[in-house]
Amino acid sequence: MAFTTRVWGAGKRLLLAGGLLLTYVLFAVVAMRIALKTRDVVVPPLGGRTVNEASSVLGQMGLNLKVEEARRVDATVPAGKIISQDPQAGVRTRRERSVKVWVSAGPRSNIVPALLGESERTAQLRVQQDGLQLANIAEIRSADYPAGTVVAQTPAAKSSGSQVALLVNRGEYGATYVMPDLIGVNGDRAADLLRTRGFRVSVVGDHPYPGVPAGIVLRQSPQGGFQVAPGETISLEVSR
Repeated sequence: MAFTTRVWGAGKRLLLAGGLLLTYVLFAVVAMRIALKTRDVVVPPLGGRTVNEASSVLGQMGLNLKVEEARRVDATVPAGKIISQDPQAGVRTRRERSVKVWVSAGPRSNIVPALLGESERTAQLRVQQDGLQLANIAEIRSADYPAGTVVAQTPAAKSSGSQVALLVNRGEYGATYVMPDLIGVNGDRAADLLRTRGFRVSVVGDHPYPGVPAGIVLRQSPQGGFQVAPGETISLEVSR
């Protein structure tokens, strides 16, 4: 009888220990799932907001804002307001991800902006933002104007038209530079600096890269050390 009692007591203790172990495992699994879910957020709707408003909303959720340079002509959305976004609202995503937005340029304009003295890149953006078409870019090489700037335009500023042709100075013949190593540098700042020197700069893609903040140059073409001249194209790939 005593033996039976001891066996029964041992069985109850084993059953209790097994129950406690199972409870611990279930609690750990549930806690892990909750922890993983709390790292994700649902992308909010940004349409109709300004860039500053969107940046504030995303910042509170641990997300980053990336604004597409070229604005889109839209007769229904006021200028300066966000038209669309990627990822779309309602999508669950990880924190620290960038949300790209496109901003409205407002209704299409038929008034040609003043572009003389602007960099080629700035002039192209102005033309696109105003809903006009870039008909042609002609080139000259002269020491009389800064390299990479617009020295003439057709039609003239403030006139009516739907297309614009530009004349851009590429700088003197024979002027070359040594391509700097831009790996690890902020892509937007590097692009702005190179454009002021008369280079054509494009960000050809962005890629996720663990441990690297968004917008940092990962690859470049040409590579650092190569001889480059004003007017040549430089491509940058940046982190996302």
